[in-house]
Amino acid sequence: MSAALPASTLAPDDLSALCLGLAQRAKAASRVLTTVPTAAKNRWLLLAADALLAHQDELIAENAKDVAAAPGFGLNAAAIDRLTLNPKRIAAAAEGLRQVAALPDPVGEVREATERPNGLQVLKVGVPLGVVFFIYESRPNVTTDAAALCVKSGNAVILRGGKEALHSNTALHHLLSIELVRAGLPANAVQLVPTTDRQAVGHLLAMNDLIDLAIPRGGKSLIQRVAAEARMPVIKHFDGVCHVYVDAAADLAVAERIIVNAKCQRPGTCNAAECLLVHAGVADEFLPRAGAALQAKGVELRGCPETCRRVPGARAATEDDYRTEYLDLVLSVKVVAGFDEAVEHIATYGSHHTDAIVTRDIGAARAFTRRVDSAAVMVNASTRFNDGFELGLGAEIGISTNKFHARGPCGLRELTTYKFVVTGDGHVRE
Repeated sequence: MSAALPASTLAPDDLSALCLGLAQRAKAASRVLTTVPTAAKNRWLLLAADALLAHQDELIAENAKDVAAAPGFGLNAAAIDRLTLNPKRIAAAAEGLRQVAALPDPVGEVREATERPNGLQVLKVGVPLGVVFFIYESRPNVTTDAAALCVKSGNAVILRGGKEALHSNTALHHLLSIELVRAGLPANAVQLVPTTDRQAVGHLLAMNDLIDLAIPRGGKSLIQRVAAEARMPVIKHFDGVCHVYVDAAADLAVAERIIVNAKCQRPGTCNAAECLLVHAGVADEFLPRAGAALQAKGVELRGCPETCRRVPGARAATEDDYRTEYLDLVLSVKVVAGFDEAVEHIATYGSHHTDAIVTRDIGAARAFTRRVDSAAVMVNASTRFNDGFELGLGAEIGISTNKFHARGPCGLRELTTYKFVVTGDGHVRE
């Protein structure tokens, strides 16, 4: 694979000019994309999916360079897992591209249509946002997700991946670029920032005249920096402190299966459970069995005194533990007196990301979905389902805990806005 690697450092004037060029080319490409037919965008997605599979060996070879260097960047086991590409993940990425191709195009979608008493025809029509600046860390499969969603929704995207995934992202972008040209789309619809210099991010975040939206996806420090420096709107979440509450009326076998999956299936993701809340009425029966199942998977438990009394090997939790997104095989646990205390705990320590209840009590389930103010609320299901692919969006560009514009997994529709198209017959306002 003959993709050139980005330069690591540039002189300040050169870096500023480079970033300006990226943004200007993206803006020009975005104007073309607003008129590109759905069929052309879908053709690119299908070509790109085939290219991923055809070049699987080369992608894995480039990814191996990043994985080998990962310990030197301080990545833990969970972070290295996020970084790693393998045939299964490449196949999933290709399937994600195909799923996006199969989704309805939100561009040109008539979202509302009314006729005013005076005969004016009023349409609310979906349109692209324009240019998206997407900043992310060590998950190379996100490169294809972001590119797919942005282009299908009519947006140009500037990708800025982390240095940890340098070889992987460069190789993926190389394939995507080749297929853009083959599909007859603007070559600059998907661009990769060709430097690992962190100052490039600051330059681009200041270009609100050319870039319409910034989306950071990674650690809290990255997201805080983007939120502080961006002059354009930001879709974000700071933390994924996700809870599973086991209610008094829970099926305990189901609850055990859910918490083990929510914590262990991929502990390094933002929708992995970080805290288990257990109703006191079932703690004696549930905690020993669930604790043993979690510990068998290598999970370190940090619990309240009632937890430690019931689970051998559990460590005492601190106040900070209940606020921590571990992104690892560590879980905080608390026994709560009842439903109200569980909801209050989530309100106090949660991050409005994903929270779940396990219960057979319909009333408790409905109350939980009303009272828990999170982007996704799960009933008898793992927190790991708060994912664009799993929820039918084809893929996602991130999960938002914002309350304006977009919330939860952000797919195609969340990358568009709308305009009013008003048609009259010589109408004038009196």
